[in-house]
Amino acid sequence: MKYEIRFLPSETITNAPEGTTIFNAANWMGLAIDSTCGGRGTCGKCKVRVVHGSAPIREADRKFLSDAELNDGWRLSCRAVLHSDCMVDVPRLMGNPKAALLGYGHHVILNPNVAKIFLQLAEPNLEDQVSDLTRVHAALEKEGYDVHSSLALWRTLPKLLRASDFQVTAVVVGAELIALEPGDTRDKNYGLAVDIGTTTVVAAIVNLNTGAVEAVKSELNRQAAFGADVISRVSHTMMEKNGLAELQTRILETLDDLLDQLTTQSDNARENIYESVIVGNATMLHLLMGIDPEPISVAPFIPAITQAVTFRAVDLTPQPPLLQGEGESNPLPPRPRGEGESNPLPPRPRGEGESNPLPPRPRGEGPGVRLHPEARISTLPHLGAYVGADIVAGILATDLTRNKDGRLRLLIDVGTNGEIVLGSVNGTLATAAPAGPAFEGAQIKHGMRASDGAIEGIQITPTGDIHLQIIGGNQLKPLGIAGSGLVDAVAEMYRAGLVDASGRLLRPEDARGRIADALVERLATIDGVRAFRLSDGESNIVLTQQDIRALQFAKGSIAAGVAVLMQQMGVTANDLHEVLLAGSFGSYINPASARTIGLVPWVPVERIIAVGNSAGEGAKIALLSFREREAANRIPEFIEYVELSGRAEFNEIFTNALAFPELKDDSAKDADSRSWTMLVNELDSLTHGGGV
Repeated sequence: MKYEIRFLPSETITNAPEGTTIFNAANWMGLAIDSTCGGRGTCGKCKVRVVHGSAPIREADRKFLSDAELNDGWRLSCRAVLHSDCMVDVPRLMGNPKAALLGYGHHVILNPNVAKIFLQLAEPNLEDQVSDLTRVHAALEKEGYDVHSSLALWRTLPKLLRASDFQVTAVVVGAELIALEPGDTRDKNYGLAVDIGTTTVVAAIVNLNTGAVEAVKSELNRQAAFGADVISRVSHTMMEKNGLAELQTRILETLDDLLDQLTTQSDNARENIYESVIVGNATMLHLLMGIDPEPISVAPFIPAITQAVTFRAVDLTPQPPLLQGEGESNPLPPRPRGEGESNPLPPRPRGEGESNPLPPRPRGEGPGVRLHPEARISTLPHLGAYVGADIVAGILATDLTRNKDGRLRLLIDVGTNGEIVLGSVNGTLATAAPAGPAFEGAQIKHGMRASDGAIEGIQITPTGDIHLQIIGGNQLKPLGIAGSGLVDAVAEMYRAGLVDASGRLLRPEDARGRIADALVERLATIDGVRAFRLSDGESNIVLTQQDIRALQFAKGSIAAGVAVLMQQMGVTANDLHEVLLAGSFGSYINPASARTIGLVPWVPVERIIAVGNSAGEGAKIALLSFREREAANRIPEFIEYVELSGRAEFNEIFTNALAFPELKDDSAKDADSRSWTMLVNELDSLTHGGGV
């Protein structure tokens, strides 16, 4: 029997079998519930409030929750089992770091590219003298698998089969038999989903048998030391002899650290991870693979690879710098005389290779994606040089191009690169509007990553009181401001009259008498720059005029990109059924604040929906279903990529988009704000009056 579970505030609905925990149901729907123990009931962080329905109190609930919380319906989601229809309120993640694979109600039928088949083979004898390889392949054919295998596997056959009494588990990835394991290991079947962002890398270990996410972690991309945006990093590869190898090494180190954390949290071994799906923009994936990204950065902006590719994880090793003329001739340097002419395989210590295929790597040894020795890594395709596989994954996760209702949706991956997709099953446009790192808290005076102590939300009351929402709990001393807090702060300051439509922060003498005295007292000048104090006391977190300008640049770039797509499609904000905010930042942004500053078109706030890390969710979907992966590989066929850099009118539209839109009452029936209508109309006049 199945029961309906409705998650608030996302209004996500699913039907789950009786006995399913709320934690697992939320995981399946891609909803973020805080947990450091992976749903084992030992951390006490995964609490949710059961608004309606039955949720008996468990021993673990009493251990971690107060009587008042229990009486109010709070339960540990990993211990709350479904026995009826229910409604559950899921709090925003307050963990460190804030990361989750989030979806948009996308149900996936499990059909992973990895299969593990337990084989009980007949032992050979004088009447049955077929070879070991023939014996294995014949058994797999009976199970419906027509596979090929490699020399690496053939070398393991003699010892492995006999040491395991011919009872082995075959590991098949796609159509290739990549490994045989002693005994029945079907329960150990995992994959890795990765979203490589310019600023943040998010990874998850996924159980390929059940679809459950075993662990999720995020890390800052270590390439950030070479620049906050993709152009800076491409420049490093061009200017420095070892630049490409350095950047590849940094992302491999980031992935290696994430894997250490993930395997510890989920109590899994790396050798049980047989496949990884990795998404990211074209530059990030080129750098991961050690492919020169220079042609991406200059007109006509041509990546080396746009299609989906698959390769062995062990092949991801940092590439040496190319010397002038290298690769043009003599690709194989001369081999020293006698080398390799005899004894190609040195003796192996007795028993080596029979177990523990992934020995510990000495600290400091070169980086790499160390999974199962024969694990495969697959990517999704790119739409263009600056709209990459991460956006294809997001389109897959939101069903934007396959939703049969035909309603128009706008998907914005709010981050350093600002990818934008507008469309439906009837047609789709995509573009990229680089926004810079302000949304990630970078280049902001007191900006910081979304972690404990960061201000993530702000409310300014009419009397001048300021209420801060701090990650980790409001009892913490604020250490800085995260991207969502930056958007909230500027939106609230604009509503309060502290900032005008041009983004100018008022001076105390201009503000006095117009706004609450308590707010005027917070205006200051620091090192010759106007500022507003968000917090008092030891922390003294301020927002400066330069911070506001940085946010205007970021939101103006995205707003201008949206305006171009809307103009080209011939639609207005009234035509938008939903505005979907994606990305690690988009997961936590206040929709009303995003609308107030003009980051998104002025639509009813209930139409602005945070879909979380849709790129990571798309990677997970592709990992769990090869059919969905094939569907993702076809997405570029249905999307028209719009290159903004080639449009003569874009700079003027961007300049106009820097301003904040006219403040408007939420009760207004007309969804279009005057500013957005003017922006699109002006673009139309520029286009038809001498523009492109």
